[in-house]
Amino acid sequence: MTNAANVGALSDTSTASTADGRSLRGSLGVGSIVFMVVAAAAPLTVVGGGVPIAFLLGNGAGVPTMFLVSAVVLLLFSVGLSTMARYIPRPGAFFTYVGYGLGRPLGLGTAYLALLTYTMIQAAVYGYIGGSIQSAIVELGGPSIPWWVWSLAVVAITGILGYRDIELSSKVLGVLLIAEIGIVLLMNIAIIIKGGDSGLSATSFTPNAVFSGSPGIGLMFAVAGFIGFEATAIFRSEARDPDRTIPRATYAAVILIGVFYTFSSWALVEAWGPDNVVAAAAKDPANMIMTTAENYLGGWAAVTVHILLLTSLFACILSFHNVVTRYQHSMASATALPSKLGSVHPRHMSPHISSLVQTITAAALVVIFAAAQLDPELQVFSWFSGVATLGIVVLMALTCLAVLTYFRVHSIKLNAWTGIIAPGLGMIGLVGILYMVVSNFTTLIGGSSTLAYIFIAMVVASVVIGVVQALSIRKRNPEGYAELTDAISAS
Repeated sequence: MTNAANVGALSDTSTASTADGRSLRGSLGVGSIVFMVVAAAAPLTVVGGGVPIAFLLGNGAGVPTMFLVSAVVLLLFSVGLSTMARYIPRPGAFFTYVGYGLGRPLGLGTAYLALLTYTMIQAAVYGYIGGSIQSAIVELGGPSIPWWVWSLAVVAITGILGYRDIELSSKVLGVLLIAEIGIVLLMNIAIIIKGGDSGLSATSFTPNAVFSGSPGIGLMFAVAGFIGFEATAIFRSEARDPDRTIPRATYAAVILIGVFYTFSSWALVEAWGPDNVVAAAAKDPANMIMTTAENYLGGWAAVTVHILLLTSLFACILSFHNVVTRYQHSMASATALPSKLGSVHPRHMSPHISSLVQTITAAALVVIFAAAQLDPELQVFSWFSGVATLGIVVLMALTCLAVLTYFRVHSIKLNAWTGIIAPGLGMIGLVGILYMVVSNFTTLIGGSSTLAYIFIAMVVASVVIGVVQALSIRKRNPEGYAELTDAISAS
């Protein structure tokens, strides 16, 4: 079949899917999708929580360059991703592209890895937000209620929003996102106007700063800040004019996140001075952003940042909840998960059963963390965000390889930039980042080699489970296996 015929066949399958009441539909524009995925990246959480730790453990004043490098690599990755989307007009993101490019078994393995990755980052943030709310209430003179109680309350609110129309979620995320970006930009402008600690400079982008300390760890924290941007493709069925909306949303998300992080981390360096920023981070990393806001904007700003940090965490959770429920919904279409997860609410047009299951899963994880007496920030957040960082880099590397393979195997005629150069450079960059993540993984999750091996094994096991299940489907249901990649994308 020709490429056009393949696209037509996929469209027919999608149309058929609509008839059985299991197809997601909507009219999300570029703005709504960008809000969803940028909110998942949790800008204020990264700037206020991740950047100070990157200063401390990574390459200090050179951290802004790490965000710039990450943005360039991910933009190159996005070129291949967006180009392939024209030939495979399916929601499903990573597992769809890997299934078409590297085969159905690895495609299903990638789907399970994606579920693990997004579930882990959601679990990590549930711990962080619970601990943060507990601390804030105590600081205000309130009772010391266990962190997990607050986390479970957030699980309930997220479940209610996730059950309903996704437009409601996007509106909530949009308001929170504008507020958190606004306060950080206001702080950045104040820092520039006042000339920072000792005058503005470009020290952060010089080789001496970039290669100081541990640049590998700095790069890991930078890449972790982008987790979620690639989820634009998962909303394809709910997008207005998806052939234009999805690529534009993908590029816009990477550029917006990259510019915001680079600019904000540079401003934070200037606020304390390139020579003093590591010491400032070491003194109080958790409150560094609040102290900076107070120094340059006043006490009201510190309070505002503290509040918006909590809403940033909530926006992150809600966005990832929506992503996970749609992954489950897609996988249910391929019999990889129970068919009930593929149900769509007749009024809200949401994957409501999948949302309920994800809500129950999140609540169970919080209860397990509480029973194990894990620290919500030092253990829950640190450990599971580390797993998510490893998972996302593996996912992107596999997807980039799948894109290159698909173009070559199907002899698709593209210009050199979109067909070879951009995805090829993206692949090289991602492999380099993956090497750094694995090499520094023990440090990333807190220093335990045994724990590092367990978490790495979880990542590998998730892929193996998917591969084994796909081979089992091929054996017991050859016809179903032949349609596996299409079915898993027929949302």
